[in-house]
Amino acid sequence: MGFFGFGKDKEQDAKKLGAAAGAATTGAIGFAAAGSSAAGIASGLATLGGLVGGGMAAGVAVTAAAPLAVGGVAYGLYKWLKD
Repeated sequence: MGFFGFGKDKEQDAKKLGAAAGAATTGAIGFAAAGSSAAGIASGLATLGGLVGGGMAAGVAVTAAAPLAVGGVAYGLYKWLKD
C-alpha cells in the first residue's frame, strides 16, 4: 500500500484524488463564505453569475459546479499523468 492509500490501481487512485479535490474545493467555498453577510454572499453570487451571462441564480449554479469541475480535472490529470 502506498502513500495515503495510493497503490497500483490507477483507476481507484484517480477516483480518490478526484473526490479529495472536490471536497477541498467545497471546503474552500464554505470557508470563504463563513464570515460574510447575506449582502456579501448575494453580491458574490451575482458576480459569479454575471460571468456566465446570468444573475444570482446562475452564480449558485457556477458555485455548485466548481467542486465537480475541479474533481473531474484532478481525476483526468491523474489518469493522464500515470500512463
